[in-house]
Amino acid sequence: MAKITFKENPVTLLGQEVKPGDKAPDFTVLANDLSEVSLSDTSGKVRLISVVPSIDTGVCDQQTRRFNEEAASLDGVEVLTISVDLPFAQKRWCAAAGIENLQVLSDHRDLSFGKNYGVAIEELRLLARSIFVINSEGEVTYTEYVSEATNHPDYEAAINAAKEAK
Repeated sequence: MAKITFKENPVTLLGQEVKPGDKAPDFTVLANDLSEVSLSDTSGKVRLISVVPSIDTGVCDQQTRRFNEEAASLDGVEVLTISVDLPFAQKRWCAAAGIENLQVLSDHRDLSFGKNYGVAIEELRLLARSIFVINSEGEVTYTEYVSEATNHPDYEAAINAAKEAK
């Protein structure tokens, strides 16, 4: 399992770590209108999944804004941001932040994504900061479990992995 800290304190991740070469586990999360969204809804596309602990915090805000900007030039790549924030809070934040090029989704209901990708933090009921790239065949081609949840991911590596996954 990935070793993750949150504010330098070790945390326990629920589920199994996903690695490049693995078949991407399916999941069910909620869109801002409370409709269910699963990985299979975007089958046949390259997916870049940006995972943040809480959309309304500094690093998470910056991460989501950065991937929103990058998504505009990532042809054929579906960019998703997943957190455990309530869908209503996500919708309000997205409207205020001008997020239009990616979809922000909530894993609040049952941690389906968090448990299936090994990023649910047991002690905090948040998701560990991480990035996953899944190719159009449903295979994981890139993962980053950010070792300290308050740090930024490697944006360039994730963007390049998404471009190469086509």
